[in-house]
Order: sequence, then C-alpha cells, then structure tokens
Amino acid sequence: MTDTQTSPSGDDHPPSSWLTKKPRWRVAVLANIKDEQAPKPADVPPDAYADYDHIETINHIRAAIETDGHTTEFIMADGELPYALRKYKPDICFNIAEGLGGDAREAQTPALLEMLRIPYTGSRVLTNGIALDKTLTKRIWRDRGLPVAPFQEFTFGDEKLRPELKFPLFVKPAREGTGMGVDMKAKVENEAELRERVQYVIHAYKQPALVETFLPGREFTVGQIGRPDAKRFSRHPEWYEADGFHRLPILELQTDRSATPGIYSHAAKAQQLGEAGAPEYLCPADVEPELKKKLHHFALRGHQLLGATDVSRVDIRLDAEGTPRLIEINPLPGLTPGYSDLCIQAAADGISYEDLILEILYLAAGRWSLIEPRELPAEKPKKKTGPLK
Repeated sequence: MTDTQTSPSGDDHPPSSWLTKKPRWRVAVLANIKDEQAPKPADVPPDAYADYDHIETINHIRAAIETDGHTTEFIMADGELPYALRKYKPDICFNIAEGLGGDAREAQTPALLEMLRIPYTGSRVLTNGIALDKTLTKRIWRDRGLPVAPFQEFTFGDEKLRPELKFPLFVKPAREGTGMGVDMKAKVENEAELRERVQYVIHAYKQPALVETFLPGREFTVGQIGRPDAKRFSRHPEWYEADGFHRLPILELQTDRSATPGIYSHAAKAQQLGEAGAPEYLCPADVEPELKKKLHHFALRGHQLLGATDVSRVDIRLDAEGTPRLIEINPLPGLTPGYSDLCIQAAADGISYEDLILEILYLAAGRWSLIEPRELPAEKPKKKTGPLK
C-alpha cells in the first residue's frame, strides 16, 4: 500500500494534494489491438474485431497516466497475458481489453486479474460478462422495472415470434458490441425478412439473434463516473453529487445523414467525426429538463442494477410515443480522444482527457486499497423544522 495520509481538500489545492506522498505506480495498459493488415480467419464475419483498439488509443492512455508521474507498459491481452503480467509485475492494470472470443469475452481479462490478485480499473468479472449479453441485460432491467423495448432471443431461427413483437423489428447479434452485425438489413419489415436476417446472424456470428421492436425516436448515450465513496479517492471530489456520481452531459446521435440513415451501425461508428457518412454527435444534447432527468435516472439505475463500477455508458432510444427505452450498457466504453462517445461527453463537460483517464485510474486504486481515502468534512446536521401551520 502507498504510504499516504489524508488532509482536508479545498479549491486552492492541486488535484492530488490530499496525498502527502504521491503514489508512483507501474501501470499495465491491457487491450486488444486492431491489425488492419492481418488476414481474418475464413469463418468470422466481416466486422470481426471491430471493437479492438488502435495502438494510437493505447499511446494516448499511457501518456495521460504518465502525466501524473506513473510508469506504463502496454501488454496485449492475448494468450501470453498471464506470463507478461508476471514479468512486468504491475501495481495496477488499466483494462480496456475486449477478450479473444466466446461468451462473456469481455470478462476474460478481469477474471485472469482476479486470479492473479492484480488490481485493475473498471467493472469486475460478472458485470463484464453480463453486459455483453444484451438479452440477459434486458431481462434484468425489465424485471427490475426499467423500460426496454419488447424483445425475443432466437437460438435456432425457427422459434415462433411472440405476439407482442410488431413489425418493423430490429435484429442484431445478442453478444457483440460496437455496432457489429448492424447494417441497413438489421431493420426488418416482415416475416420473410425476419427469418432471413435471424439465420444470417446465427450462422455468421455463431450466437443467438436478439430481435426487438424497432425504436424510431431520438437516440442518446448517457455516461456516468463515480460510486458512493468516489469523493474519498477522486482527484476532483468537487465533480461529484451527494450520491457519489457525476453525470456527464447527454450525447445525442443523429444518424439521418450517416452511412446507414436512421441506424447507428458499425459502418457509421467507424467514420471519423466530420467525415462523410459519420453521424452527428450533439453534446450536450438539446433535451427538455424532464426528459434529461429521466435519461440520467435510467442510465444510472441501469449501471447500478448490473453492478457496474466507476464508469459506464448507457444507450437509450425513444419509442414511437417518445418514451425512453434502454438499449444496452457499455462498462468498457471507448477511450479514443475526440472520437469515443465518453470522451466527447467529458470534453463537453470541461473535463480534459488526462483528467478522465486519471479519474478512472484513481477510483480503481481506491477500491483496491492502493491509496488511503481522504477525510471529508463532517456533514452538517439537517435543520429540524416544526409542524406546518
């Protein structure tokens, strides 16, 4: 554990000033890297590995961490990861690894780190395993009273369509991210198109197809950072509300003029901001106060019900009546500066990229006892009021 002590914090103190001796950690940045030149196996879909990161993103993360005095090393999250970790001996890992395939692949690296007892950032094993399974996520949210669109999972493709599902419908792989398996054919208008698309997803992605009512309304993504004790470990305790969370500005995705009009697909997501075919990213979104309140509430509740930790991003779309419906959660949100949704939201909030990365790191360090908590001023007792007259 780092030898630290706490002291009162104030606006005149630098971000890490409650630490009389600042920690100096060996930080391993764990990720899966895109290799655009490498041939893909013949049995994978064309957008396989779409959620892997570019090496430039890793370099940005490392540079941000190093601004606070830490040393970093990039380690590929592949089959050699256990041996590389034993060799490097990190104090903590900054994890954005997507996994190597199969069910719950985003939980693979966290599970390994738990086995090796190495601290790491972000959500833990179970949350990462559940969140990639869109059907299971929706079942949990629905059963706890959160609004989701009617949905059904198809394992074989010949299952009878449930009566509450009305065309048009939307079909996508049940266990993928980054818009994989989503294109203009994902929206189906009749039974024949449904069966064709479901069979395509099952065979191309080797997993069930998730079918849900198509949501024609506005689409938002809602990010949050923090947890109930965030102020005790944050470099910026002033960011957080009384419940320990900081709600980032809402980002609206306008896809009308994107590569796939009306659909936030992998092809649209792959475009750089401002390029032809890219969606418009409006942040902060222009939403009325009541809708804004609902979006933040549903996103945070969705985060909490899945046990997400420190950071997440929840996608929400309005139905035909304008009611928000939760689509999915990403507890491993992209962190490419100026491009990833969470980074756009942070920038709109006046949070620098370096502060965003270091915040995720320090919140995790607090959970793993790498730093001592700061002392917070005692809350003033609430003033008692007499009976109304």
